[in-house]
Amino acid sequence: MDQTPNRLVVGISGASGVIYGIRMLETLRALKIETHLVLSKAAEVTLAHESDLKLAQVRALADHCHRPEDIGAAPASGSFRTLGMVIAPCSVRTMSEIATGVTSSLLTRAADVALKERRRLVLMVRETPLHSGHLRTMLALSEMGAIIAPPVPAFYAAPANLDDMVDHTIGRVLDLFGLDSGRLRRWGE
Repeated sequence: MDQTPNRLVVGISGASGVIYGIRMLETLRALKIETHLVLSKAAEVTLAHESDLKLAQVRALADHCHRPEDIGAAPASGSFRTLGMVIAPCSVRTMSEIATGVTSSLLTRAADVALKERRRLVLMVRETPLHSGHLRTMLALSEMGAIIAPPVPAFYAAPANLDDMVDHTIGRVLDLFGLDSGRLRRWGE
C-alpha cells in the first residue's frame, strides 16, 4: 500500500484553550500537512469568547472544513487514510463520548475511527481539577490507544510569553505524529 498521505484531522471542542487548535492549524499549514478541521458547536462559542478571530478566519486556516453534524464526511470513514487526529483542546464531554464509543457528532466519530483503525489519536484534555471519573475515562482511552496530552507548560523551555508556551505544547504534540514544528526548544539541545 502507498504511504499514508500527510494528512491530519484536527478537532476543536468547546473546552477553554481554543488557541491550541488555532496554533495547531497554523503550524500544520507551515509544515504543508493537509488538515481536515472539525469544530464542535461549543467550540464556536468558545472561539467568540477567547479569540479576536472570526469563525471564517479559523476555517480558512484548514485545507478542508467539515460540519460537526456531517457524519458522512471523509474523516468518518476508516478508508480515509490519515496520520491520525488531534483534538485541541478536548473537553471532558468530548473525551467521554470517545471513551464510550457512543459518538454524537463528526468530531467524536472521527476520533472513534482513529482508534478503530489504530491510528494516532491525541487528546489535549482541558480540565482541572480532575475527579475519579475523569481519570478512569482517561485510563480507558489510554488502554484503547489514545494519547492523553493535557496542555501543560514546560518551564525548562524558559518561555518569555504565552505564545512561547503554546508553541512548545503544540511542538510536543506534533512530535507524537513524527512532525517537527521547528518551534520547540528541546531539553539538552
